[in-house]
Amino acid sequence: MPAEPSTSETAPVPAPADPRSLRRFEDERFLTGQGRYLDDDEVRGALHAMVLRSPHAHAAILSIDAEAARNLPGVHAVYTAADIAELGPLPCSLAVAGEAPLIVPPRLPLAHERARHVGDPVAFVVAETIDLAREACELIAVDYDVLPAVTELALAAEPDAPEIWPEAPGNLALRYRLGDEAAVAAAFERAAHIVGCRVVNNRIVAAALEPRVALGRFDKASGRYRLSLSGAAVHDIRRELAAVLQVASERIDVACPDVGGGFGMKNVTYPEYALVLVAAERLDRPVRWLAERIEDFSSGVHARDNLTTGRLALDAKGRFLALTVETVANLGAYVSSLGPGSATTAPTPAVGGLYDIPAMTMDVRCVFTNTVPIDAYRGAGKPEANYLIERLVDEAAHRLRIDPATLRKRNFIRRFPYRKPFGAVLDCGTFGSNLDRVLAEADRAGFRRRAAQSRRRGKLRGFGIGCFLETSRGAPNEDAWLTVHADGGVDMAVGTQSNGQGHETSFAQLLSNELGLPVERFRLVQGDTALVPSGGGHGGARSLHLGGAALVLAARALVETGKPVAAELLQSQPDSITFRGGRFHAPGAGEVDLATVARHVAETTGKPLAGHGARRNVPYTFPNGAQAAEVEIDPETGEATLLRYVAVDDYGTLVNPLLAEAQVHGGLAQGIGQALMEEARYDPDGGQLLSATFMDYAMPRAMDLPSFDISMVELPTEANPLGAKGVGQAGCIGAPQTVIHAILDALRPLGVTHLDMPATPSRVWHAIREAQRAQAKG
Repeated sequence: MPAEPSTSETAPVPAPADPRSLRRFEDERFLTGQGRYLDDDEVRGALHAMVLRSPHAHAAILSIDAEAARNLPGVHAVYTAADIAELGPLPCSLAVAGEAPLIVPPRLPLAHERARHVGDPVAFVVAETIDLAREACELIAVDYDVLPAVTELALAAEPDAPEIWPEAPGNLALRYRLGDEAAVAAAFERAAHIVGCRVVNNRIVAAALEPRVALGRFDKASGRYRLSLSGAAVHDIRRELAAVLQVASERIDVACPDVGGGFGMKNVTYPEYALVLVAAERLDRPVRWLAERIEDFSSGVHARDNLTTGRLALDAKGRFLALTVETVANLGAYVSSLGPGSATTAPTPAVGGLYDIPAMTMDVRCVFTNTVPIDAYRGAGKPEANYLIERLVDEAAHRLRIDPATLRKRNFIRRFPYRKPFGAVLDCGTFGSNLDRVLAEADRAGFRRRAAQSRRRGKLRGFGIGCFLETSRGAPNEDAWLTVHADGGVDMAVGTQSNGQGHETSFAQLLSNELGLPVERFRLVQGDTALVPSGGGHGGARSLHLGGAALVLAARALVETGKPVAAELLQSQPDSITFRGGRFHAPGAGEVDLATVARHVAETTGKPLAGHGARRNVPYTFPNGAQAAEVEIDPETGEATLLRYVAVDDYGTLVNPLLAEAQVHGGLAQGIGQALMEEARYDPDGGQLLSATFMDYAMPRAMDLPSFDISMVELPTEANPLGAKGVGQAGCIGAPQTVIHAILDALRPLGVTHLDMPATPSRVWHAIREAQRAQAKG
């Protein structure tokens, strides 16, 4: 069947030597060992903390004897739940409306009466050295009464499953439903074809290079707390800590220096943050806590972990009529800060992907298990939504014997603006031409020849395609402030935060274009509630969409503020003043630069020249793309080798294509990791975390990945003044289905039609053997 034309044309792709592609200014600092990571800071008088954690998945805490630990020379304090009874529970900041209110049981900083997952904090030790703190932990005697546990998501809601919280019968925390059930039922009734599949989104660990670390201080004179941490979303964490400490948020400052990766899991408020502040106040010394890697795996939030059944209705011509989505989502033992949103509100605008599906329903049950809580991780809900629809589309294509690319193009959204059944409004897209282009760049036409070469070597070769729709925004409000100094330098204070994305460079480029000043003039101020009045942090690929746009608005406000001052200096009328190239111009009266105006403002008012920009209730943007993967599988071992990965993605207008491509590379590595090897596994009997270190949890290395072939389509959005759509999460959203489709394409001739992530050699090998046994019987 011939390809169906798209109604839109792609924008031109930037040339390889794009002048916008500046290398990151911050790289010199990082590469020469000058990064400011929190554990590098030598803080005079700082004490060291360690957490004693539960070795059991579910156990009543009958007693804790910490006397020997407290008597150890050099130990300053041992805290249990009884010692910090005045603290409140960690809050869940995300209010999700379901059929009934979300059940949020109290999660105290230290387990009270019962531990509910392996790694649950039970005691907090503070000592002169970390070795002393570790020794003291070993002296604490805890009497546990081990209780039945449930770690398997599929079993959590069964009638005989152990009850984790009495207020959550059946371990159900929330049921979230959307959609027009009558319209969907009618569509399925008249459908010529119905396809369905049940997919697993495997539990994964963020595994940032830098583990979590926190340093607490307390100033007795002012009564103020200061928390420094490797994290993000400092204003949200401050607000949540205020609730735990039961003090006004204005008494707490939260700051982040350089951060060695976060990917969402460091946006969360953890028990240790409150504990270091309480200890600092009581002991009148700074208190430092650094997670060991096993602690990050066993107590830092995990991600994904849901089971989803989808059904897709099609008419006789293969056009999509309706979609149903039923998900059981794991929350873990507690409701984490943003955890419930990962399976409910976050995926909602992405359900159905890039396709014109007139009717949809979504039914999500969030359940408790005796595992580490689930929270945000790169994409948070959007990878799950896209994975399901893409698996369904591929399944439909093979069932109906339609080329998978043809079926996709037949059903892509074509006319804009387009309102999806759950309310999201897409403003633009060139989905069909993006797919055509990725197939050409991946040389799909030459695949049969390459597959024949692999067969001659005893290998199986597969080609897979996958599309994705990101819904980029995160928190809908953001602010930015610009301050011009007398030397002409400009401070950029913004409420978003870089965790390595290159904001010091890209934001400077934005303002250099807006104000006509050299990029070296700009200095980024971020990640400190004492310096930045408000902010939504990073997450949701929101930094350019909200933070960058707010900076541009701040620059325009700055210019308007400076015009009357420039008019005074030039003895002209304010309405005659124009601004370009970093200078104010007056017809017939000359010009004055921004630094001179700033000095005059400072001299006459005692205040700096400044501008504020705000973005409020901002709509989503919709980054999207088409991707292709080619794999080779050894049928004797089940090992899948990813040979090539090609992407044609649309992130709107790019500020720095080099940095955008780097973000795609990182996201692809994480998505490919989930597809091929990453999985956090618990022992179903004892609830022990089986993948608690890098000895047991596989991470993709350079040798596991090909050189990526990335092309950018720049179709601007009208959702912000920049035309930018957001790039930070996209690779992680597009890769899982693309890689799995390639693997299934290789295995389908053997009779393998379904495979869940991760496609480890063992899982692939067993799938091949099961298909062979089934064929032998049949």
